[in-house]
Amino acid sequence: MNKQIFITLSVCLVIVSCKQLTKATDFITQPTAKEIYARDFEDTDVVFNTWTKNFEVSKNDSLKINLPYLEQVQLHSTNLQSYSYNINLSEGELFNLQIESDVDSIQFFSELFKIEGDSITSFKSLIKSKPNETNMSVPIKESATYKLIIQPEIYASTKASLKIFTSPTYYFPVAGKTSKAIQSFWGASRDGGKRSHKGVDIFVERGTPVIAAVDGYVSSTGNKGLGGKQVWLRDGLFGASLYYAHLDSIATQSGKKVKIGDTLGFVGNTGNAKYTPPHLHFGIYKGYNGAVNPLPFIKNAEIPETDNLFVAITPKAIIKNSVANIRIGPSSKFDKITQLKRNDTITVLGKQDDWLHIKTGDGQKAFVFKTLTQSLP
Repeated sequence: MNKQIFITLSVCLVIVSCKQLTKATDFITQPTAKEIYARDFEDTDVVFNTWTKNFEVSKNDSLKINLPYLEQVQLHSTNLQSYSYNINLSEGELFNLQIESDVDSIQFFSELFKIEGDSITSFKSLIKSKPNETNMSVPIKESATYKLIIQPEIYASTKASLKIFTSPTYYFPVAGKTSKAIQSFWGASRDGGKRSHKGVDIFVERGTPVIAAVDGYVSSTGNKGLGGKQVWLRDGLFGASLYYAHLDSIATQSGKKVKIGDTLGFVGNTGNAKYTPPHLHFGIYKGYNGAVNPLPFIKNAEIPETDNLFVAITPKAIIKNSVANIRIGPSSKFDKITQLKRNDTITVLGKQDDWLHIKTGDGQKAFVFKTLTQSLP
């Protein structure tokens, strides 16, 4: 009897020690949510291997979406679907993914890749889901096409909504205003085409405070050149330089550390803007790369909303018209992939406004206008 107790206690101690070792190792290696989830499966598990393969296959999907985007989905335990989208993102944006489910315990594993290469496509991972988190955000450092893959856990059965949108990485540089006040944009012709606009112009009342769009320090101030009264704000020690020009007056000084929202000066029309209405010329410069388009850094976010996040979606449908165009995105502006014919059966993966996210009988993922389909019982 004592021997049995001793063996039981020894086994328990080993289990506890292993768990503590795993926790210690995880603290150092910081495994992703998907890596932790994979520990529950054997390498020979057929379902798990199929699920893993589906994720890799999703990299080849060509679907495109414009942001902001909201898709309502209903997951069924009989499938192992993943959701993949190509998205154009710009330097200065903060990429955001928010997933809400009517079953809190369901896990979603997401990963954002930067698509690289011309003749041979490769995928550079930018961010992966963290343990116990379904949402993720990441600043975009380079304008490019990115691929987002969202994969529910195996046998997931739930209704969910996928919100994908961007927000600015900087605070708006004029107090009390939004990007709707911008009236002149990057690249606009100047001086009869001799030069192009290297920033954005924000038209507001004279004397409106201009504020620090980021924590940093004032690298210089002055009254000179085309910009007239101006302030240069450095984003950290090695960050970008933010340029505030045509000020009516300056309210800071060189070398001063500032926080987001601190007043730097007031809107005017000094410099070469003396014949135009008062406005702030706002520019961003990044070292040897020169000026970059500041709009994505400060454009206010549009967060997709709906009255009902969770909707019932019938998993199977047929084409009810003689033909139906299926497209790479949820709009008639997106390219057509092919046509389906009357009574062709489709699997419905999700719903985006008046469009259905589908998979055809031969495995092609696409979007089709909802009124061209009929749900099957």
